[in-house]
Amino acid sequence: MTTVLVHGNPETAAVWEPLLRALEGRGVPREQVVRLSPPGFGAPLSEGFAATPEAYRDWLVGELEAIVAEHGPVDLVGHDLGGAHTLRVAMTRPDLLRSWASDVIGSFAPDYVWHELARRWQTPGVGESDVAERFGPDRDVEAVVALLVGRGMPEAVATDVVGGQDEAMGRAILAHYRSLVPPRMASDGAGLAAAARRPGLVVIATGDQVVGTEAQRRAMAERAGARVAVLDGLGHWWLAQDPDQAARVLVDFWSSV
Repeated sequence: MTTVLVHGNPETAAVWEPLLRALEGRGVPREQVVRLSPPGFGAPLSEGFAATPEAYRDWLVGELEAIVAEHGPVDLVGHDLGGAHTLRVAMTRPDLLRSWASDVIGSFAPDYVWHELARRWQTPGVGESDVAERFGPDRDVEAVVALLVGRGMPEAVATDVVGGQDEAMGRAILAHYRSLVPPRMASDGAGLAAAARRPGLVVIATGDQVVGTEAQRRAMAERAGARVAVLDGLGHWWLAQDPDQAARVLVDFWSSV
């Protein structure tokens, strides 16, 4: 069975490295895992790519169609924005999936409020200044690494991730978050019941403060017909903070499908 991992913002595929090692230890070889980088996030951002939810969904569908044609339906795992792309595929193209897992389902709740950083990116002028500081050619790389470490990303992973960031990532961030101004996420969340057509897993890292409350995540998981795995004390980068626990949760879920 092929596993497909899709990361989010402000990441590259390097964020999965600790989890890949842990999965190997649980009998999931690297050759069985495909890491997909969304356009602008460790992959080229073409001039005509809109960076909207529909654009990323369609990009992911295209990638999955090629994989499924050779290997059959996949176990799709999405983190951060990749988790939102995963859910949109689960709602619209279940034929591509054996199962899905996401950690951001709470952001689809009708009463979800975007975190402060997202609100800055959604604000003209303020967003441009922020991404220039984080992703521009004159940025302080050590300071950017320190920001990610301060939010819970292991330093070695943060260093690799920051090395893959660029101005294109900043452009993708602005375009994407500005296409998600409320009530966009709540509107999409109204269709989450369609994701129940394939087995789903909602990862709840209790220390993650940017993807909705635990109550919101549980309510949306119920709407999507998904089971819940709680990772006590882990934060937004649970997959790198405690990769052994993350691998155990995922492998247990896949084994039950």
